[in-house]
Amino acid sequence: MADTAEPRRRHGLRARLLAGTVLVAMCSIGATAWLSVQSTTGTIQAQQGQNRASVARIYDGVLAYAATHPGWNGVAPVLADLSRETGLRIGLTTGNRVPIAGAFGPDDPPLSAKPAAVADPLAVDVTLDPQVPDDRIDARAVGPFRLLPEERADVREVAETAAKCMRAKGMDAAVVETASGRSFVRTPGGSDRDCDRTGVAEHSPVLKLTITEEQSLLILNSYLDTCFKDRAMKGTEVQLTASGGYVPTDPRADQQVFFECLSWGRHLLLTPYVTPAALLFVSAPAEPAVVGLPAAGMTRIVIAAAIVLVLTVGVSMLLAGPVLRPLRAVTAATQRMRAGDRSARAEVRARWEVAELAAAFNQMSEHLARIERQRTDLVNDVSHELRTPLGNIRGWLVAAQDGVADLDPELVESLLEETLVLQHLVDDLQDLAAADAGELRLRPVVVDVGELLTQVAGSATAPIAVAASGDLFVLADPVRLRQTVGNLVTNAVRHTPPEGRITLRARRESDVVVIEVSDTGSGIAPEDLPHVFNRFWRADRSRSRATGGRGLGLAIARQLVEAHGGRISVASTPGAGTTFTIRLPRRI
Repeated sequence: MADTAEPRRRHGLRARLLAGTVLVAMCSIGATAWLSVQSTTGTIQAQQGQNRASVARIYDGVLAYAATHPGWNGVAPVLADLSRETGLRIGLTTGNRVPIAGAFGPDDPPLSAKPAAVADPLAVDVTLDPQVPDDRIDARAVGPFRLLPEERADVREVAETAAKCMRAKGMDAAVVETASGRSFVRTPGGSDRDCDRTGVAEHSPVLKLTITEEQSLLILNSYLDTCFKDRAMKGTEVQLTASGGYVPTDPRADQQVFFECLSWGRHLLLTPYVTPAALLFVSAPAEPAVVGLPAAGMTRIVIAAAIVLVLTVGVSMLLAGPVLRPLRAVTAATQRMRAGDRSARAEVRARWEVAELAAAFNQMSEHLARIERQRTDLVNDVSHELRTPLGNIRGWLVAAQDGVADLDPELVESLLEETLVLQHLVDDLQDLAAADAGELRLRPVVVDVGELLTQVAGSATAPIAVAASGDLFVLADPVRLRQTVGNLVTNAVRHTPPEGRITLRARRESDVVVIEVSDTGSGIAPEDLPHVFNRFWRADRSRSRATGGRGLGLAIARQLVEAHGGRISVASTPGAGTTFTIRLPRRI
């Protein structure tokens, strides 16, 4: 059965390769033809995009007139200038399509039936002017707020004086004039109160209004008062900013209601000073027909397609065999691995992409074998760690049950200590499992490393010296960082004689805080240094808990340091002592 299935699988892959290459070739040819057509229509589309930009330019020009005039009587020259600038025909009508101005002569062809936009300075079309304010009122529509020439000159003089003062203090200050004629000082870096005593800096409330502004603002505030009363709400007045904005005098006022009433009041105030809404018609060039390929071009494409298809079929047949042989080797190795052979490897001599697949498979096999060994070692290590405390607990309990030993307080305390050993082992394994799964949660805050080292030294069972100076603040989880240093201190205490010394040091190197835990203990042999951070590793081969702990403290320390984005290393001289070094980025 296997002999008959193998040729069918080979034939299926060859057919897929052949179908895929033919499909790619046909898509390539079709894409070439499509691109030929697109190259012709691209210019047309670019022209259409230019027409859309021209319509936006016309709309802006018409709005500029509408925002500064109470009627359309003088708009004809504006439309003529815009028509010459853009090359498009423009017409303007009332809402019921009565012509106002533009291309409505007896010899002019009719404009499009659909208007390009509605020209209303109090309701700007956001699709043609995306920069319009939220209330959709054209910024050039200022109505009664437009300053008289003498007022404009006075405000300009004050603004120039303030700007000169700011520039003398090294500030970047420029005088800008709003649509109403009020000048203000634009200072990107902030204003200066000594220079700006009349409120001419950008976004500052105007402290000294002109007569024109006072009268206009009085009318606008009366409209706002009416709006607030209609809503049965406590009202607030509006004040001008130097840059032409409006802000409430009471910052506690409901902002949404305030701006709704402000928009309503501005509409009432500006309506007599702007033109009524009108329909804007723009006649763009007729849409050109899409240009197709000539007959000669189609013939050349068909011939090229035939040649490419023949070459594709030939190459596919030649490549099918060399591709299938390495794939069969990988498949066989996979089947052996599934059957339990962890040493299965794919022997492939090819030097192309299939060889990369085989190499990746072999790397995966080695990784799985290594993981299996680690799993077996972990089970053995955990079993070894659990055997002693469980044996002690069971032995004493059996002795108590048989009446050989009494459950006095000392025995209960001893059994509790054994359960604490088990609990610590479980907690350490949970920390390592969380770190391996990327689920170790940190709660970083700004931590004073010097203070943390003092706390760790104070809670140790042996005298420890602390040497820390300078700016030693880092962004870290204080609980986890204390656990890390505590594990290193516990390791140092375990391997240092009573007459030895243990020192905690901290210093700053550029953007890194360095923590060192040094001891004058027995030291670590050079051949053991690469293994000190391995789980359940002890320098004492007898694996005695009295001299080697649980063998997880250093592994947990490394995981916690790396979770903080840092690095941990060790240096040791047998008989002289050991130094563990932690490097943490400040990131504050």
